[in-house]
Amino acid sequence: METYDLAELSIAQGPHTWHLAFSLARLFVVSEAGTRLWYIEIDGMDDDKLLTQFAESHDIGVTMTAVSAEGQAFSGACYLHPNPLHRAAALRGDGRLEGYSHP
Repeated sequence: METYDLAELSIAQGPHTWHLAFSLARLFVVSEAGTRLWYIEIDGMDDDKLLTQFAESHDIGVTMTAVSAEGQAFSGACYLHPNPLHRAAALRGDGRLEGYSHP
């Protein structure tokens, strides 16, 4: 498993884009048995309205763009799973993670 601390993170759905404010966001890339999956865990989110909006919606598909603390850019389609109570969320990757190259 590889982990990247994120410095910037944005999500988009249709015509709407949100630049997320957070205390900690990490991208995880997991490779097992020839398959690869990715997800992002976000803590300390300030946008309660956004968390509540996605918690009440059935349409949780978004696209994300991110920049790691080292300056590496990533993007991909994913699903937003909010946790308003803990001011947190998870993004579960759906397909290819652009910008990632296996070392």
